[in-house]
Amino acid sequence: MTAAAHDHPTQANAERRYTVTRADLPLSCPLPSMALWNSHPRVYLPIEAERECDCPYCGAHFVLED
Repeated sequence: MTAAAHDHPTQANAERRYTVTRADLPLSCPLPSMALWNSHPRVYLPIEAERECDCPYCGAHFVLED
């Protein structure tokens, strides 16, 4: 996580669909750049095989893009 992301985290669970790349792996929801204080516990998601997955807590849909 960069210093800027730490100082100004994005809002957790603000979107319903997120596009991620291999650089974002291992994938977690909320993403490391998001604030945790107003979100669900961080959960790691297995996206590599299917290239798409949903968070079991908030229902956010993640798509792996190369």
